[in-house]
Amino acid sequence: MNGTSTTRTTTAVPAGSWEDLVTAALLGTDRRPWADAAPGREAPLALLDAAAVATVRRRAGLRPARAARRPEPAPEDPRPVLPAAAARRLAALLADRSGAAGGGRRGSAPDLMELLPQWLAAAVAHGYAAPPQALPALLDAARGRTDLRPAALAFAGPRALWLARLNPDWRFALRAAPGGGATLPGPDDVEAVERLWQEGLFAERVALLGGLRAGRPAFARELLASTWATERAEDRLMFLDALRTGLAAEDEPFLEQALGDRSRNVRATAAELLSALPDSALAARMAVRAAACVALDRTDPAPAIVVEPPLECDSSMERDGVVATPPAGRGERSWWLGQLVEAAPLGTWPERLGGRTAREIVALPVADGWQGELHAAWCRAAVRQRDAAWSRALLGSPSAPEAGGPGAVSLAERAKLLAALEPAERAAWVAGFIATHGLSEAFQLLGVCAVPWAEPLGRAVVDALNIARDAGSYPWSFSGVMGLAERCLDPAEATRLEALLAIPDEREDAAPGAGGYWAEAFQRLVTTLRLRAAMANELTPAGITTRRPAPNEPNEPNKPNEPIEPNAPSTHPPEAAA
Repeated sequence: MNGTSTTRTTTAVPAGSWEDLVTAALLGTDRRPWADAAPGREAPLALLDAAAVATVRRRAGLRPARAARRPEPAPEDPRPVLPAAAARRLAALLADRSGAAGGGRRGSAPDLMELLPQWLAAAVAHGYAAPPQALPALLDAARGRTDLRPAALAFAGPRALWLARLNPDWRFALRAAPGGGATLPGPDDVEAVERLWQEGLFAERVALLGGLRAGRPAFARELLASTWATERAEDRLMFLDALRTGLAAEDEPFLEQALGDRSRNVRATAAELLSALPDSALAARMAVRAAACVALDRTDPAPAIVVEPPLECDSSMERDGVVATPPAGRGERSWWLGQLVEAAPLGTWPERLGGRTAREIVALPVADGWQGELHAAWCRAAVRQRDAAWSRALLGSPSAPEAGGPGAVSLAERAKLLAALEPAERAAWVAGFIATHGLSEAFQLLGVCAVPWAEPLGRAVVDALNIARDAGSYPWSFSGVMGLAERCLDPAEATRLEALLAIPDEREDAAPGAGGYWAEAFQRLVTTLRLRAAMANELTPAGITTRRPAPNEPNEPNKPNEPIEPNAPSTHPPEAAA
């Protein structure tokens, strides 16, 4: 705005609207003089004065927008309040004040964040409500670690969903909650159930179907059948998967119908579910096909198994879930054979193979190099059918040389077979394996054992670690097992471990400083076990003494299909209570 030329013949702009002020400012007062200037006052300054006054007027006269709707109050959480000591412990765990040194060495301080899954599982088991002030930090922790989410959201309760609706960063809680956090009708409210099934969102319908299968499986199946023909293929697959809950013979007619579905994935899932029903028609068909491929060798005096895989995969086999095209590098006939044997009921084989028991059948030699394929298929069948007798037979003795590999049954398959056994038997087998083969191959087997480890298993792990220390190597080679021990050993083992805290005399061939590193690792293990004991006591209601689970008491193991990997703490599934 140039105010030096005020004598030009122009029309003065009167004081007017805000738009007039803006126009005069843009053109300059030499072209658009400001008529409201006081005598002796330069036009540019007068314009600025007027703009300042107009700005204040506009701000003062601004009409407020309509107030947003106030959020509904957070729902009440009827669960008992967390004890004060446990609440302080939760705050420390969420803050991750581990004090561990950076770099490759962890130091002797416990890793608090790795104890959080166990603490949450114990708090949920006791039925406590999360402290309201801890909910934001708890949701932030669950946001960064998916393995925390099930236990964290169960502990956080309904208020976590209330917060998640207010903060986009926590929307994962709504996705993880059944039906996206929506309130689902009860199974006896037939009208509301049918309305939600017809009109609800996909997540709500999946949650509804899953909830109904737990209490009224027949009603859930009828509901699914009523709209099956109009559902999308990907939705049919998800809905069909919900039938795993409460799977029974009454589901067979519906699943047989699903075998003719136009989606290959739907057909495969229906076939898998039917094969888990040993008395189903599909299981009988698969038994006939598999028995035609596997028989006793009648030409040799010594009993043996002969295998003749199928020559083709016909349309009836494909309808029953057999995938015709093998993966790259796999022969067609062996691929078809494995699928047939896997889907056949294990009760087929004693009668087919001379009345022998599962252990006797597994011990028979298999001609022409088919043992690996046949035993692997039997392993998958034992896991699918949760057959303990066949699992024991295929596992064999833990002290056998082939148990350590390679053998006909891999360590990964053995880990899955262990899940079919009772916790005490599972722990005893792994303890025997460690005593014979050491810890180097035992990691994924330890991952399926119930927590806390039974006494024989805990003793075997500690003894193997002590042997490794005496061998003079560094403890870093066993960091994965050591991390598992910190979370899974019974806290009562801390007293026995005290003898390992001293730095041993180093052998001449030992790695430099290895004894000190081992002492540090055992110190961290002992400190962590004592911390877990304190955590359990803090969560125990007043007047109740904590106890160890009985040897045969069920406990939640790590999922056999998702083994914990070493050096990847963020993928550990939540363990059971300390």
